[in-house]
Amino acid sequence: MIYFFIIISYLAGSIPFGFIIAKLYKGIDIRQHGSGNTGATNVFRVLGPMPGIIAFMFDFLKGYLPVLIAQVYFKDLNAVYLLVIGLAAISGHIFTPFFGFKGGKGVATGAGVFFALLPTITLLGALVFGLTFAISRYVSLSSLFAVIFIAVMVWVTGKPISFSLFVTLTAILVIYAHRANIKRLLNGTENKFKRR
Repeated sequence: MIYFFIIISYLAGSIPFGFIIAKLYKGIDIRQHGSGNTGATNVFRVLGPMPGIIAFMFDFLKGYLPVLIAQVYFKDLNAVYLLVIGLAAISGHIFTPFFGFKGGKGVATGAGVFFALLPTITLLGALVFGLTFAISRYVSLSSLFAVIFIAVMVWVTGKPISFSLFVTLTAILVIYAHRANIKRLLNGTENKFKRR
């Protein structure tokens, strides 16, 4: 049953809510606009705050709910399974089968997973994101700083090794998804956030 739930978590994570919201809201393919990404940031940039916030919340929930439901449904579930469930949701978002295994950057879905497992550290990570964004106006840089901060805090606060390795692996996955952004940041060609 737990393995079936892991598959369900991956499929839930793979639902491209940004694409769906853009289609319903404006009848457009969000992949053909802005950065071409299906994530909440591009929806916000192209369609405005409300669709962007809605996209973020749905992407957040598809990471948060599978872990939360697993905690409630599977009593005394080994923490490793919770981590695998969370990683499955994040992987689904980044590598969605609906678009040739190309999806979002995993930040909102990862935040949902992290919040279900490590709420206090995740809230601190959100603060790091907010401060970095206020100073730099780069969403990509803010996301990278936040996920790296969370990974470091998990190690520093002495969480179980399974959690520490999971968060580190997730951070690497998110950094990998941002590889083009990192290149543009280093070249000075990354666009600061603004609505188009």
